[in-house]
Amino acid sequence: MTTTLITTPTFARHSAHPWQILEEAGAGPVRPRADAALPNAELLAHAARADALIVGMDPITAEVLDAAPRLKVVAKHGVGVDTIDVAAAHARGIPVVCAPGSNSRAVAEYSFGLLLSATRSLTASHSAVESGDWPKLFGPELHGKTLGIVGFGRIGSLLAGYARAFGMHVLAHDPYVPGDDVRAHGAEPAALDDLLARADAVSLHSPPDPSGTPLLDSARLAAMRPGAILVNAARGGLIDESALAALLRSGHLGAAALDAFSTEPLPADHPLRKAPRALLTSHMAACTPEANRAMGAMVAEDVVRVLAGEAPHHQAR
Repeated sequence: MTTTLITTPTFARHSAHPWQILEEAGAGPVRPRADAALPNAELLAHAARADALIVGMDPITAEVLDAAPRLKVVAKHGVGVDTIDVAAAHARGIPVVCAPGSNSRAVAEYSFGLLLSATRSLTASHSAVESGDWPKLFGPELHGKTLGIVGFGRIGSLLAGYARAFGMHVLAHDPYVPGDDVRAHGAEPAALDDLLARADAVSLHSPPDPSGTPLLDSARLAAMRPGAILVNAARGGLIDESALAALLRSGHLGAAALDAFSTEPLPADHPLRKAPRALLTSHMAACTPEANRAMGAMVAEDVVRVLAGEAPHHQAR
């Protein structure tokens, strides 16, 4: 019997199948906390008995890997592996696996929902009506506007289709996607600074820079069109959040709709909490039953493969 330490509370939440995959293979699933991720001290304490790790947003550092001498595989219950020191894992002969494509539609739909909500002030209207007011809040139609998509993988290309269905023009920036592939999805390839200058709304779908430097620093945020809307359902660290809050307060930017932050949960004194026209959600873009089932099954199957001495199907590089 081997032990699979599960640190994410959302694993197998909407389907028992991923859990059954591990049990039937003798991969001993153990989840110390069902309601929250493990604090680092608890993670280090439990890691000593783990043959496999299935994690969410937990930082899997070299320290964690060194605390797990039996460890044979790290699985990200999701897509992005930026919270895992993949190089340190590979140096120890430990493959890192993930679930590419499993939550793409969920995140793309959610991103477009954030754009609609921010454009038409849906949450502000709800709050006002709930408190007894009855305001008429105006916001622009999306038809004829330009959406800039930064990162044009599975999620970005799906989002482009939703935007085009609303009659939007789509700009896309992704240095790893050929221009012909961008055009095949009905979008126009654009350099990042050109996209920021032209787009009425910008949606981020790229990984953060390993150096920690925000992709949209204060200068790039200030270079966005006056009144533009910024959407981020990708990763925290992509945006200079203090600069964004200042530009919302000044009125330069029309709104921001964010589902990912550099520190999560969002601290009580974070400047975006008090910024006007900021729509803030709790990193839940991937939270659909469909995505949850797919993510769980994909990573469970790869954990079982690695523990059996086989190559995984979805190894992160």
